[in-house]
Amino acid sequence: MNTTQFGTALILGAVLLDRLIGDPSWLLHPVVVMGWWIQRLRRGVEHWAGDQPLRLRLGGGVITLILVLGSGGIGWCLERLIWLPAPWPWVGSLVLTIGLASALAARSLAVSVRAVLKALPSGAAADLTPARQKLAWIVGRDVERLDEAGILRAAAETASENAVDGIFAPLFWMGVGLLSWWLVPAGPGPLALAWAFKASSTLDSMLGYKHGRLRWLGTAGARLDDLLTWLPCRLVMLTLPLVSRAWSKWFSLVLAAERDGASDPSPNAGRSEAIYAHCAGVRLGGRNRYSRGWVEKPILAADQPAADRPGVDRILGLSLRLQGLWVLGLMLLALAQ
Repeated sequence: MNTTQFGTALILGAVLLDRLIGDPSWLLHPVVVMGWWIQRLRRGVEHWAGDQPLRLRLGGGVITLILVLGSGGIGWCLERLIWLPAPWPWVGSLVLTIGLASALAARSLAVSVRAVLKALPSGAAADLTPARQKLAWIVGRDVERLDEAGILRAAAETASENAVDGIFAPLFWMGVGLLSWWLVPAGPGPLALAWAFKASSTLDSMLGYKHGRLRWLGTAGARLDDLLTWLPCRLVMLTLPLVSRAWSKWFSLVLAAERDGASDPSPNAGRSEAIYAHCAGVRLGGRNRYSRGWVEKPILAADQPAADRPGVDRILGLSLRLQGLWVLGLMLLALAQ
């Protein structure tokens, strides 16, 4: 077994581990550590920069460099365990598998979205508070006034948008890490690149807002996350139709998703939601209320019915099938070398 095949086996083990146990609450998650460092560094930068935009931008860039390079560097150091004498390769394999699984969020996303569906009551006069509370854990919008239709649309949109951030972008960068190992066996591999991506994604989720000091402080992290997610998002657009509809509809689905998603301010979020909307046959988008006010999002797949329970389940099922296709592709590439 060569290095690339060994790395592919680790990724496969990580995918299975993530699908089986997800993110146990008793295990310290790397994202929690990243979040702690972001908060600590942010306080230091804001104390130094005050309300000066230039200093805040500079400080945000420094935070981004420290977190992304630090996370990737720690992953790279852990990868070195597999090159040490016995028994370290076995220890390293276990550590790398757990570390790679921590970069994936397939099970946690599915469990969180299905918890919202489970909390939705039946009957027109039923209490929506439990479902709103579950939804508030996974979306940034104001959920207090959402009716059942709004809750279902929010669940469908977070399931489609976060599939790229939580499943396919990390998986893509793991694949790039395999290529790195093939070219330079001692170079940064799947864990290093997956954790570097996860750091940029965490930065964007914590600092990537356009209000207050974050308009400048979060710029570097948000731009880097957009850049690192750009290609994985387009690959999802190109491959999701292969596991959802007849292949003869591939071109029309991709074209429709690009048309609908391009009008979203985000270079990636609108497109990821759009391809899921068209492939799952669910209308997404519309007016959302956030703490800073109302935001009008483009309508996606306008000719399809509104999101319902089966529609949300279809979106989650498509992510499962597409992840299987991507892993199969990695395995075939590894066997070909």
